[in-house]
Amino acid sequence: MNEVLLRSLTPSVLGILVRRGVDFAAAEDAVQDALVEAVRVWPTDPPRDPKGWLVTVAWRRFLDATRADAARRRREDLVDEEPAPGPASAVDDTLQLYFLCAHPSLTPSSAVALTLRAVGGLTTRQIAQAYLVPEATMAQRISRAKRTVTGVRFDQPGDVATVLRVLYLVFNEGYSGDVDLAAEAIRLTRQLAAAIDHPEVAGLLALMLLHHARRAARTAPDGSLVPLAEQDRGRWDTKSIAAGVEILQAALARDRLGEFQAQAAIAALHADAPTAEETDWVQIVEWYDELARLTDSPIVRLNRAVAVGEADGPRAGLAALTALDDSLPRHAAVAAYLHERDGDLATAARLYAEAAQKAPNLAERDHLTRQAARLNARRCR
Repeated sequence: MNEVLLRSLTPSVLGILVRRGVDFAAAEDAVQDALVEAVRVWPTDPPRDPKGWLVTVAWRRFLDATRADAARRRREDLVDEEPAPGPASAVDDTLQLYFLCAHPSLTPSSAVALTLRAVGGLTTRQIAQAYLVPEATMAQRISRAKRTVTGVRFDQPGDVATVLRVLYLVFNEGYSGDVDLAAEAIRLTRQLAAAIDHPEVAGLLALMLLHHARRAARTAPDGSLVPLAEQDRGRWDTKSIAAGVEILQAALARDRLGEFQAQAAIAALHADAPTAEETDWVQIVEWYDELARLTDSPIVRLNRAVAVGEADGPRAGLAALTALDDSLPRHAAVAAYLHERDGDLATAARLYAEAAQKAPNLAERDHLTRQAARLNARRCR
């Protein structure tokens, strides 16, 4: 069973049903039923046209649900509209669906959560981790969003800011999570940049390209994580870096700074350094100051503490860290790194072990566990 294929087809199948007048919540339920059926049937009886098969099955599941409902007259009209089996339209509806999910009737946070779940293909757990909330809380938020848009006509697309937030979170999950969605997020952001002249769209595209350029160097042959300072910079994609920097410079020249442009500027400074030791940490701290002003995000301030530790020494970084809640994701890992640089190996080893227990994925957990073991071994010599 090709899970990536199923995920890639989901937005198009969902778009076909929405265009045929199915409200979004019902369309998503029907598509999910079709995906479950595909998992059951395809391993032994793969279809010649996977997309057409999903459209047909999803439509029939929708009709089954409609027949169980009281609206019989509407049901009879929909039966006549059933698409014939066979090749389905090749139109890419994904970006349109992102805008439709960012519906004015939803709050921005609910719109992002709904889109990530329904179109982005992320699980409720993955979305909850991105939002730093319990999984149960996120499940309730998504359920409320579905109820809100049930029966709503999707003829009022949402705003660009919400769509950018969704694309950013999809890229982040694809870049470091369980499902590879990074390339799809870049593709959609390129489409958006071609359609809309907006400096933050350009900023997000630049940020994605600069991060993606380092992807080949982020893991060792055995799958373990390689920290930025230890990466082989010869494996970085210089064409993507050059493209990202060019896009960013054009966006910054418009003097309408936003958070994605600020993040891209930080990524560009990392990419511009020939070696880790030559990184311009002072300027990176200045960009983190701008980013904190724009977002007031605790995660931004956590990353800023690392930059301060590099620019002004580990004790300055630890001082910046004291103002932050120690329950923040990766707080223990940052504290461990700064304590190690300050020479306190015992505390650093303990914090690395603590961070490993809280790691959001296996690769990060293994990396932090190895860091703790490395320091414990040094202390025993």
